[in-house]
Amino acid sequence: MYLGLDLGTSGVKAMLIDGDQRVVGSANGALDVSRPHPGWSEQDPADWIRATREAVAGLKAKHPAELAAVKGVGLSGHMHGATLIDTEDRVLRPCILWNDTRSHLEAAALDADPRFRAITGNIVFPGFTAPKLAWVAKNEPEVFAKVAKVLLPKDYLRLWLTGEYVSDMSDSAGTSWLDTGRRRWSSELLDATGLTEDQMPGLVEGTEQAGTLRRELAGEWGMTAGVVVAGGAGDNAASACGMGTVAEGHAFVSLGTSGVLFAANGSYLPKPESAVHAFCHALPNTWHQMGVILSATDALNWHSGVTGKSAGELTAELGETLKAPGSVTFLPYLSGERTPHNDAKIRGAFIGLGHESGRAVLTQAVLEGVTFAIRDNLEALKSAGTTIGRVTAIGGGSRSRYWLASIATALGIPVDVPAEGDFGAAFGAARLGLIAATKADPLAVCTAPKTAEIIEPVSGLAGAYEDAYRRYRALYPAIKSLAH
Repeated sequence: MYLGLDLGTSGVKAMLIDGDQRVVGSANGALDVSRPHPGWSEQDPADWIRATREAVAGLKAKHPAELAAVKGVGLSGHMHGATLIDTEDRVLRPCILWNDTRSHLEAAALDADPRFRAITGNIVFPGFTAPKLAWVAKNEPEVFAKVAKVLLPKDYLRLWLTGEYVSDMSDSAGTSWLDTGRRRWSSELLDATGLTEDQMPGLVEGTEQAGTLRRELAGEWGMTAGVVVAGGAGDNAASACGMGTVAEGHAFVSLGTSGVLFAANGSYLPKPESAVHAFCHALPNTWHQMGVILSATDALNWHSGVTGKSAGELTAELGETLKAPGSVTFLPYLSGERTPHNDAKIRGAFIGLGHESGRAVLTQAVLEGVTFAIRDNLEALKSAGTTIGRVTAIGGGSRSRYWLASIATALGIPVDVPAEGDFGAAFGAARLGLIAATKADPLAVCTAPKTAEIIEPVSGLAGAYEDAYRRYRALYPAIKSLAH
């Protein structure tokens, strides 16, 4: 048996798979996000441990014998978080999360240093780790002075699981400190933020062993000694391993809290000016590109909170048949935007509201706004040299066939819906645990699921969608001056 642990923003998911990669069971532990000030987003790392314990306890309650047979553990987690610990491994402050934008000024200052884009292949985004440390140095110097190690969220979990300070290439590529082409820390970039390589974890590939489970935890969970813990991956690379998106030409679209358009690459293809992320993949000698929007299902959840209707009720009001975009346009920049604008200050908007704009009209506009933001990502990936012929849809939002038809039509490519099953980050993490424990061929393990359904673009609406996208594209520059 192999265990995947995925540390998400809203919870920890634990998934058990067997040697044939059949899912045996899964369980969850819930998490909350603290937002003490506008633009801030934090979590207490102690809650990650609590939620992981809850998730594994849930598995143990239903599958004690299977849990006892675990030979490998893989880790996945939300990226970019700054978890700061002292020489005694004590957490110095709440972790600053991926969607925290307080360090936008520090990010701009680092990004103005040409070495960062040249070495990392990426813009220094406010959500990345390095500018957060620059913010801490400026605003909490007493905390910064005590930092012995900077760990990404899943790597703090690893420290608890194994006692090791280790990260993997895919997650570390989102820090703004990794030499992404050479797959190693850049002492030059660390020095630019007042840090040294000694304050970083060691680096391994996601498929490699990165420690063994501590004896105490193995005993608590009923496991034998010597359980291998894999390097693991950042959440998007882990999802790609779960989806089999590991070879050149494969791509997926994720409709989760954030939205991601992810393409696997056989070589390193940076183009930072497009705000496309060019990161190491979880498999050796592979990379990936992705465009990221900060609010995907988060936008629908916000709309749900305002209207008092569940996301499912809202999308049900639209029916199954895709409609032409209406007169209302929604910009989904509720917490700023990453690709293609790299703008932490921009905020969302409804444009074109009239007396006739009822709830269903606004719901349709919210879905289309996220769709057009993903189209922005497609255009950015094209400019960075990646051609996508089709995508596989994952994430909670992919349950809406209306939304998938909207995305297929806006992108002009088919959207594959995988057969029933959970092929997300926890499954990808479990696969990495399997590979690390058995030394299996990563490409033989990370295969794609069967396709249950293909959502084709609605050709009769292509023109209407193109017109609506042009309208959407014109709105960001129009409102930018109001937000800044």
